[in-house]
Amino acid sequence: MAVTSPLSPRLVKGGIVTLDPDTSVVQSVIALQYNPDSLSRTLQIQSTPGSPDGIRVDALRLRGPVVETIKLDAELDATDLLEFPTQFPLTVQYGLHPQLAQLEMLINPSVETLLADDSMANAGTLEIIPLEQPLTLFVWSRSRVVPVRLTEFSVTEEAFDAALNPIRAKVSLGMRVLNVDDLGFEHPGGRLFMSYLTNKESLASQAASPALTVLGLGGLP
Repeated sequence: MAVTSPLSPRLVKGGIVTLDPDTSVVQSVIALQYNPDSLSRTLQIQSTPGSPDGIRVDALRLRGPVVETIKLDAELDATDLLEFPTQFPLTVQYGLHPQLAQLEMLINPSVETLLADDSMANAGTLEIIPLEQPLTLFVWSRSRVVPVRLTEFSVTEEAFDAALNPIRAKVSLGMRVLNVDDLGFEHPGGRLFMSYLTNKESLASQAASPALTVLGLGGLP
């Protein structure tokens, strides 16, 4: 196992946090074993559409925040831990099953919830509505803490131990950032999105603004 010097800077990891959507109590914290080398973001602009009848519309108006999607590949590897079986007995017994299961439970209802809903449905006391999951946050540094809904999830298990437990795997995640149009301003996730947007405004104000001459202009026409 690699020994890190105490003088080395502490590496901040990306990860996922789940909250109770009503109380904002933290339910789980998942830290990525290795930070992905890249992260892709797509921003779909919510502009005002043109009118088919030719009536002029204000081309500068926005209907709301952009629809932002995030994609990344997270790598998991139990090889280093398996070199120290007495320190990591669960890894020896299960490999990466616990870490993969923890991620997969982000998109699965719990057994308790399913059984409780089935019991109420059989008793005729439950209206059939979609099951509500915890509020999921994607954390990528202090500057990027956003409420998300997982939209894509795939696992590639690349190596196994003698008991066929996965010991190396790659998880591909696709997430859609939930904004105030999705959650409302009073929802805990809505407030977190507003903090995220406020931080963007603050960071944008820190960017240098060069003179027009840099663009080859002495002034605007």
